[in-house]
Amino acid sequence: MLGPGQTTDVLINGDQPPARYYMAARAYQTANATFDNTTTTAILEYKSAPCASKNCPTTKPIMPQLPAFNDTNTVTAFSKSFRSPRRVEVPTDIDENLFFTIGLGLNQCPKNFRSRRCQGPNGTRFTSSMNNHSFVLPNNISILQAYQQGIPGVFTTDFPANPPVKFDYTGNVSRSLWQPIPGTKGYKLKYGSKVQIVLQDTSIVTPENHPIHLHGYDFYIVAEGFGNFNPQTDTKKFNLVDPPMRNTVAVPSNGWAVIRFVADNPGAWIMHCHLDVHITWGLAMVFLVDNGVGELQTIEPPPADLPLC
Repeated sequence: MLGPGQTTDVLINGDQPPARYYMAARAYQTANATFDNTTTTAILEYKSAPCASKNCPTTKPIMPQLPAFNDTNTVTAFSKSFRSPRRVEVPTDIDENLFFTIGLGLNQCPKNFRSRRCQGPNGTRFTSSMNNHSFVLPNNISILQAYQQGIPGVFTTDFPANPPVKFDYTGNVSRSLWQPIPGTKGYKLKYGSKVQIVLQDTSIVTPENHPIHLHGYDFYIVAEGFGNFNPQTDTKKFNLVDPPMRNTVAVPSNGWAVIRFVADNPGAWIMHCHLDVHITWGLAMVFLVDNGVGELQTIEPPPADLPLC
């Protein structure tokens, strides 16, 4: 399972009978939308195969069986099976315990909007959010520049650590929660703080698998599951011994994932859904990580004479 923009190193053991084998992949999709369901293939061929491809072009490689394009149970079971090759130092004694809901939404279309931007039902347009806040990128000044230079009016630092309103996240969500609040909100982290984030999918408009990517960091995926995250029971499922380290986590449709990392890379780092249309709709937020002590823990400001973009 690869999310958009994600990479994986794979070690293949050549322990199968010498032959020609297909490597195959196709899209995984949970949303009710059209997409290209083409199965992409390549051929892995043993040098000792009885019939080399250049001499036997009609020999068909062995095709693997692929799960259905919407088989969420198989996808999640596969991703939950990932392990680090050895014991790792997972952050404990958490300083920042965060809970972010993620999902879609609907807003009324302004009269001056072009019709192609208003593809929702009944004169609405799709939007998306984290913790009911739909992220808006600044127009003229980068968040990092504003953060370093103390430029006011570009962003605020009041992104909520928890959902402003608690609800049955994967149930029948009230329409009053379908209209997120637009804004450019960040969350401040002290250098070296140990961070845990519960990423909870919601059924607002429709549940969907969201590949959540964090810039500037790798993180440990300590648990995944379905339904609403329950801190009393689901924390017992945490893998704090050998969880995988990634920079993108596929939050299960109508489910949740928990990640941990140490905030040891100062700067302004966006966390967003890697489905391109979702980030344009606002499924993002930004972490503002303070400098530490000394040059190795500090991001230097740009030179005063650096030309602006």
